[in-house]
Amino acid sequence: MHFSLLVVLLAPVAAFCAACAPTAVQEPAPGGRAATTMNWTAQTDDGSYEERARRVLGGDPAAGNLPVRELDEDLLYKFLLAEIAGQRGDVQLAARTYLDLARSTRDPRIARRATEIALYAKMNDAALEAAKIWLATERDSAAARQTLVTLLVNARNLDAARPLLAELLASDKDNVGPALLQLPGLFARYPDKSAAYQLVVDLTKPYLGRPEAHFALSQSAYLADHRDIALAEIREALRIKPDWEQGALLQAQLLGREGHDSSLAYLKQFLDAHPGAQDVRLNYARALIADKRYPEARAEFQKLLDANGDNPDLAFTVALLSVQMNDLDVAERQLKHVLDLHYRDPDAVRFHLGQVDEERKRPEEAARWYRSVEGGEQFVVAQARYAMILARAGRVDEARKYLQDLQTRNEAQRVPLIQAEAQMLREVKRYQESYEVLRQALESQPDQPDLLYDIALAAEKLDRLDVTESSLRKLVALKPDNAQAWNALGYTLADRTDRLSEARDYIEKALKLAPDDPFILDSMGWVEYRLGKLEEGVGYLRRAFEQRQDPEIAAHLGEVLWAKGTRDEAERIWRDSLREHPDSEELQKTIRRFIKK
Repeated sequence: MHFSLLVVLLAPVAAFCAACAPTAVQEPAPGGRAATTMNWTAQTDDGSYEERARRVLGGDPAAGNLPVRELDEDLLYKFLLAEIAGQRGDVQLAARTYLDLARSTRDPRIARRATEIALYAKMNDAALEAAKIWLATERDSAAARQTLVTLLVNARNLDAARPLLAELLASDKDNVGPALLQLPGLFARYPDKSAAYQLVVDLTKPYLGRPEAHFALSQSAYLADHRDIALAEIREALRIKPDWEQGALLQAQLLGREGHDSSLAYLKQFLDAHPGAQDVRLNYARALIADKRYPEARAEFQKLLDANGDNPDLAFTVALLSVQMNDLDVAERQLKHVLDLHYRDPDAVRFHLGQVDEERKRPEEAARWYRSVEGGEQFVVAQARYAMILARAGRVDEARKYLQDLQTRNEAQRVPLIQAEAQMLREVKRYQESYEVLRQALESQPDQPDLLYDIALAAEKLDRLDVTESSLRKLVALKPDNAQAWNALGYTLADRTDRLSEARDYIEKALKLAPDDPFILDSMGWVEYRLGKLEEGVGYLRRAFEQRQDPEIAAHLGEVLWAKGTRDEAERIWRDSLREHPDSEELQKTIRRFIKK
């Protein structure tokens, strides 16, 4: 059994640390819209709209210097007009009316409400005018200043935003660091990145003794495509604050633009100097997974686990890496430990325990784990695996009934169960029944890609090459980017017909879509061999076999080597593969054709 678990491995990591990713290029929320919902005034038990208006517009002892308004008829009318319009969905009328009120009253409470509603209505010009009134009437409001700055940047008026940003940074000395870190995100969508960078240069001049200033300069320089400056600035930030994890992650991201190895080397160097940097270690471990360096990744996750006690997300990741490395003893121990820690998705843990037991040739234990999966993403696959174990124990009819009786939520869940039933019938050589299962399923789902692919394979076993070819042609018409379908079509023609040039064209399309797929490389090597190009064939087949020691690839590689005259190597490859895969019919047939016992 082959485990391909990169997506699964990364999922628990995200739950452990959602905020650890590098932040070199941040995107702000879509400009101008501050909220997705609005609260509109409703009638109250103790009065009406009028009572609500009195509370909003009247005096409030706790409101400081806010003006006290006389609730005259005109003011009440406009207030009611705006609120009722908003309740009825006419947010543009509500925004215009509130803006008119803000102009006439110069009341910061009304100006703020006008700003919010105009933003909600996507009336940016009205929001900008209202925000100017709001700040003019409430000069100490950081919210007013921040809102106006954002609107000015969205309006591409950096000159007007500059003094307001400088005031914001200077207004709260205790929090200037976080404020500096927010600057690049404010300009991430600004079209003139060089102008934005120059503004950040000007704004950070009073704060160059702080690492956050250089961090902001680094991000802004990168966005402006000044990559050397970006790297120099983040290095300066880390000179000021050598153990700063956020800075280290940004430097690693910038180095990654030059090469993955440079980024990994830097992260390792930082961890050697600062072994307690957990966010950096987590990112380093994730990068190692992406690089398929599983033993090193597991070692890093184990360090994180040691430092974080019984963290179930980390323990689950260590378990899955152990599965990937085929270290099944550790995998089983860790998975059972994760269950004891009450992991949030116990069905996923049980599913992987089933896989481990199946890999260790313990079918009864594997079946028990698969049967215990009660829901979640793995439910259907687990039940299919359980049925397959029954079939391999000779209980094929029982397995079929089990699959057919399973309750599923929709047709999408039913498809893998149909596939499992067809596959188990194919494994026990009941090819006609396998074909019929798929044919009947396709009657109700004629364009289902997975069923089209599987019926093509089933038809090939019955020498129904017409069905194989027509099903695969329909599949590539529906899914032209399906590399496996193009490969299956090309390989079938290469192996079973003399349409070799056509077959090569199809395999070439598959190879362009998935250039490193070992099975497609195998197909290309096989068609080259059939075309008489032995050297080219061996080249493709060696590449395929290096990536995956599959018995069918071994059979093909050995046959081409035999044809080239390197028979000792061919025999060695066949014998070694047969030891690992004694039940491979394809390999056995190939060996019998060339070696007489």
